[in-house]
Amino acid sequence: MLDSTPPRPTYSPITLRDFASIPQIAALPADIRLQLSAVARVLPFRVNRYVLDELIDWGRVPDDPIYQLTFPQPGMLDDAEVQVVADLLRAEAPGGEIEAAVRRIQRGLNPHPAGQITLNVPTLDGRALRGMQHKYRETVLFFPAQGQTCHAYCTYCFRWPQFVGLDDLKFAARESEQLVEYLRRHPDVTDVLITGGDPLVMRTAALRRTIEPLLAARLPGLTTIRIGTKALAYWPYRFTTDADADDLLRLFEEVAERGMHLALMAHSSHPRELETPAAITAIRRVRSTGAVIRCQAPLIRRVNDDPQVWAELWRAQVRLGAVPYYMFVERDTGPKEYFKVPLARAVAIFGDAQRQVSGLCRTARGPSMSAMPGKVVVDGVVESGGRLCFSLRMLQGRDPAWVGRTFLAEYDERAAWLDELRPAGDEPEFFYQRVLRETQRR
Repeated sequence: MLDSTPPRPTYSPITLRDFASIPQIAALPADIRLQLSAVARVLPFRVNRYVLDELIDWGRVPDDPIYQLTFPQPGMLDDAEVQVVADLLRAEAPGGEIEAAVRRIQRGLNPHPAGQITLNVPTLDGRALRGMQHKYRETVLFFPAQGQTCHAYCTYCFRWPQFVGLDDLKFAARESEQLVEYLRRHPDVTDVLITGGDPLVMRTAALRRTIEPLLAARLPGLTTIRIGTKALAYWPYRFTTDADADDLLRLFEEVAERGMHLALMAHSSHPRELETPAAITAIRRVRSTGAVIRCQAPLIRRVNDDPQVWAELWRAQVRLGAVPYYMFVERDTGPKEYFKVPLARAVAIFGDAQRQVSGLCRTARGPSMSAMPGKVVVDGVVESGGRLCFSLRMLQGRDPAWVGRTFLAEYDERAAWLDELRPAGDEPEFFYQRVLRETQRR
């Protein structure tokens, strides 16, 4: 392992309670502060000093991409909704009245898209396992209860309901024994993705209690443990100077020593996240354990909707030894209208970025929608029967037989999600729609 970085800043999360006291926010006009506070009541807010001091360029605010990525903006909600909450805050209304208004808005933001609750939650002996999801045959997602927060919250996050107190919509598991038993009964599962939130907010001792049972069980099908995290971007000291950073890296090494593959699924939204000395050292330390870092992020308006940004991002990832993995389309949840990029523009951005980089950077797949039927990539725009069409392909599917299948949709320059597309030609519906209807009726 490499020597650790210089002493880290004190880790002190800054949450909604401290929002107005952030010096840069306190300096804003009162009406703007009130609007931002209103949005922060509805959508989750949390940052730390590293994000504030090392990543945000305060001279470019409000247009700075990392500021847009981490701070609520009035345009993220409907004007009328912002006004309702702002008026209640201005009037110092009772907490219960404010909460009721906030909850009404939150539940109208499609809090769990793509069948996360209705189709993805598995069962064991007739009981729903609300701390797990099993959408694709080979991969199970596990949500450890202690990992259901983050070092900082992304404003686009499709899992925002995990962080706003909607307990009936939250995924969380207290023990890993059920996970092990479920995997025993499903030997086709090769990958477990430990996710959240961010599992790397957990102390290493707690993370061990999730990973070590998987290693000890010696499940014949399980070959890969994935950890979904933004810690490399938002708190790289987790891998360098945190009190248990060395133990975390030892845990990574133990996974490899057991003959299993460990993949850090790193959310990497902008090249600036990879430029600090702390981030560079953290990436080197992780790679020294034998773990592979795979980088993914959605295409987000105001943050990274520029082919130059993606080309620079992929080059930086490859230079540091990470693997460009996915460019996702922003999901149809939360402040989607504020962030969404139409599919036609997403295809153009992806293609322009790919043409600027070498083959090592072209491992990235996209633009991909994690939609109800599966991961659907938009390969491009083609002509069929004298009309423009989107060429689509299933990268992953609820039914494994769908994987790799190509299909066409009518070109629509405004469409930003799979549900907004229509089949090309005379087809009444896409091939997967009837199957999904039948599945939902069960």
